[in-house]
Amino acid sequence: MFSVSDNKYYCTIGLEIHAELKTLTKMFCACKNDPDEEKPNTNICPVCMAHPGALPVPNKKAIESVIKVGLAMGGEIADFTEFDRKNYFYPDIPKGYQISQFEYPIVSGGHLADMDVTRIHLEEDTGTNKHFDVGRQDSQTSDVGYSLIDFNRAGVPLMELVTEPHTFESAEETAKKASKFAKELQLVLWYLDVSEANMEKGEMRVEANISITKDPKVFGTKVEVKNLNSFRSVERAIKYEVDRMTELVEAGRGNEIVQETRGWNEAKQETFSQRKKEGSADYRYFPDPDLPKMKLHEAFDLEKMKKDLPELPGGKRARYQKDFGIKNEDVESYINDPELGAWFEDIVRILKDGEKVRVASNYITSDYLGLKKANSDVGRPNAENFAELVDLVSGGKISSRAAKDILAMIVVKDESPVKIATEKNMLQVSDEGAIKSIAEQIIAENPEVVATYKSGKENAIMSLVGKVIKTSNGSANPQVVLKLLKDLLK
Repeated sequence: MFSVSDNKYYCTIGLEIHAELKTLTKMFCACKNDPDEEKPNTNICPVCMAHPGALPVPNKKAIESVIKVGLAMGGEIADFTEFDRKNYFYPDIPKGYQISQFEYPIVSGGHLADMDVTRIHLEEDTGTNKHFDVGRQDSQTSDVGYSLIDFNRAGVPLMELVTEPHTFESAEETAKKASKFAKELQLVLWYLDVSEANMEKGEMRVEANISITKDPKVFGTKVEVKNLNSFRSVERAIKYEVDRMTELVEAGRGNEIVQETRGWNEAKQETFSQRKKEGSADYRYFPDPDLPKMKLHEAFDLEKMKKDLPELPGGKRARYQKDFGIKNEDVESYINDPELGAWFEDIVRILKDGEKVRVASNYITSDYLGLKKANSDVGRPNAENFAELVDLVSGGKISSRAAKDILAMIVVKDESPVKIATEKNMLQVSDEGAIKSIAEQIIAENPEVVATYKSGKENAIMSLVGKVIKTSNGSANPQVVLKLLKDLLK
């Protein structure tokens, strides 16, 4: 990472995020949309391979999915829209152009995670290039290799979201805001069930347009870093690029910052130049004559679609914080794992009591998830049994240690915690009469500890508490033991 001075530079970021949509078929043909297909060039046909005379037909489900995303972000859904041809030659584009949208996107405007959205449009994905290196033939030749193309992905419906440029005061803030937006978008796509958005599989790809300036009212020269496939890469690439630009400016070489496309080398943790950045004029956009113009307000019941939207991450986050009073970290665990959140809410409906709900959340996010992390095969107890466990520990009927032990049992075999606690003698004894004789025995056996306590070092009594509980085989209630010992040592 570069070392930069304390000179003040503002960072401007704009994001372009592509997400493959979860439809049964491709965008303009009936080929199967299967991201898990391993055999190359299986899900292809004359349409997605651009054979002469083959005509595309729009996938209505894909258009509906983009509308849902736009409604979720408060964007304006276009009445009139159309598809355009984006012309450029690359081996993974069979037609020599990509069907996309230019002047009339499906969605305009919107807001998510502290950033404004410019537009959301629909296009088709490209094929996949696979490069193979066969090494050097001899000492006099350069590396030899070859490339193959898998067209299974060609024509898959691809949503592209473009944000407004946003200016922040530091590289760190810029990187965090960009990563936060991408994470929240992924959640929205999951909640709407329109995309798997798996970044490792390339189902969601982030591109960052980055520039620096000393005057926040004037944009610097923009560089695009493409195909960032993890949130960590988004943050690191932005920080690296801002520092690279800053070093060039401070060295008097600001003219070396040119509008270009750069890639991110994960192994080297640095960006690298790929090609000079094209402008929209270079693509020679024009309306695709093979596809119909669309009137979306007539084709879709937008009011009903808006009404039928599920609870989204932002609303769920606010409701959890307001209704349950649990820690923000706990809330995020439930937001990021909707199934875990649904289980938590089932438990809440049984417990009702606010303090018990917080106890339940602590056990879920720390102990249960800890067990799950150590062994992914552990099950999820039914809500009734988990609530019963919380009742036991909240009511002082079992110790927190016993609660952890019982939880480790019921994730393997889902059964009643009361039954387990009874059979294994884990229920705490709160009857002072039953505990008193043990307490008196411990006091008699530990005169030094008693003397230390009576000399004013009150924490010494906790040693006696532990000995009483141990002697009772863990069944004595710690609060009752502490009270009884204090009474006996007056």
